[in-house]
Amino acid sequence: MPAAPWQPSALTAEPLVQLVDHAGQRRVDDVSAPYEPLARALDADALRTFYRDMTLTRRFDEESTSLQRQGELALFTQSKGQEAAQIGSAHAMRPQDWAFPAYREHGVLLVRGVPLRQELHLFRGIDHGGWDTEQHRVHLNTLVIGSHALHATGYAMGMSRDGLVGTGDPTKDEATVVYFGDGATSQGDVSEAFNFAAVNQAPIVFFCQNNQWAISVPGELQYRGPLSRRGEGFGVPGVRVDGNDALAVYAVTKTALDKARAGGGPTLIEAVTFRRGAHTTSDDPTRYRSETEEKYWAERDPIDRIVALLKAEGAWSDSFAARVQAEGDEFADELRTYVRSLGRPDPMTMFDNVYTTPHAINEAEREWMRQYDASFKKGGSR
Repeated sequence: MPAAPWQPSALTAEPLVQLVDHAGQRRVDDVSAPYEPLARALDADALRTFYRDMTLTRRFDEESTSLQRQGELALFTQSKGQEAAQIGSAHAMRPQDWAFPAYREHGVLLVRGVPLRQELHLFRGIDHGGWDTEQHRVHLNTLVIGSHALHATGYAMGMSRDGLVGTGDPTKDEATVVYFGDGATSQGDVSEAFNFAAVNQAPIVFFCQNNQWAISVPGELQYRGPLSRRGEGFGVPGVRVDGNDALAVYAVTKTALDKARAGGGPTLIEAVTFRRGAHTTSDDPTRYRSETEEKYWAERDPIDRIVALLKAEGAWSDSFAARVQAEGDEFADELRTYVRSLGRPDPMTMFDNVYTTPHAINEAEREWMRQYDASFKKGGSR
């Protein structure tokens, strides 16, 4: 009898690092044992911080989605369900490390101190990115699928050439984390990044959030082999981790980053998670996903899991939950007020800062846009 086909969405399809199951109980097996001490080192305050950051990230997701529905944003990319993958990995970074996000890594930005309201500049059309990348060491969002894997690899190679890798000084050694989804692994840019990173022993962690869907395309139609092994042919070792288990994600990412900073080269992490919302506010996942699938992953929600863990270990209290709820309410109020104060951007600003010197095509497009916009002021209609 032929073997059952390999299923990309099955948690048991490949060895998986999991330290807390979906009922909130700690577990250890042969695969997860090397990472267990790192998770054990997280005290109750650290676990409560994970919960707080995951909760605020989801609140940001919900409020931004509402703002888009009210016409305040042109588009929004939801991250609901992926909070553990983002918060766990971001907390494994050191201040001097760099993150290269795609476009739904709101939790990573939160942990790195980026004011999330500034991320909404892009989705409102105010500018191409609203935060100081040098201050937070977070590159601007990249909406072109997979291209930033090469940017991040090049940046990591620069770290090596600047002597910022393998010195043994924990305040000096640096590494880069680049975030992308399962759909991006089909892009040539990502494969090229694997090769450059391996050949140059670049201090980089490729962090793939396998959320099961590339817009409306399921994993079964994207690839026929484990994503965690995708880098092996290039010389990039991989690890598969439960992406809804914040502790396991933290421990796996910290291990990979420590190796990278020490000069051990790149690692690919496949965080198996699930996008509970839409790909963007432009699509409707009920058109292509089943209720059974959504129910299965709802029972494995990452925030519910860490709440169960905190309760099981006596680190939960109603007063703590109320404080986080109040912080979320204040955060949401400020976000709404800020976004509504931004007004309508001048469309001509899109041509600014494209080139450092005058460019004929850019100037021609600017003039066409000026005449087009002026036509409405003469009585035309949109």
